[in-house]
Amino acid sequence: MGTPTIGWKLFKLRKNGTLGSLFINASAVLPVGEWMDAENCHEKKGYKYRPFWHCCYQCVAPHLKERLASGEQRVWRQVAMQGVFNMDRPESQGGAWCLAGRIKILQETM
Repeated sequence: MGTPTIGWKLFKLRKNGTLGSLFINASAVLPVGEWMDAENCHEKKGYKYRPFWHCCYQCVAPHLKERLASGEQRVWRQVAMQGVFNMDRPESQGGAWCLAGRIKILQETM
């Protein structure tokens, strides 16, 4: 698939330290350091059907909060992406999104 593109994705950080998606298939635990294919079958009422992993080139998503009133914390993690194409979005949603067929959450560097 060629050299991966590097980007960023916002994840839900659970109290036990695991990562999950913010909205779609949110109960799944997403492993760090393993390639994950986008699963196109997770539809959710009230959300537009948008297959692929949604990522950004920078840690910018003004329409999403990093800490919710409920106490939920969200964190940016660097990801390697394959099968990437761009989707233009309004600046209020961070501008261009990267839609990827596969991602790998990269290890945090201290």
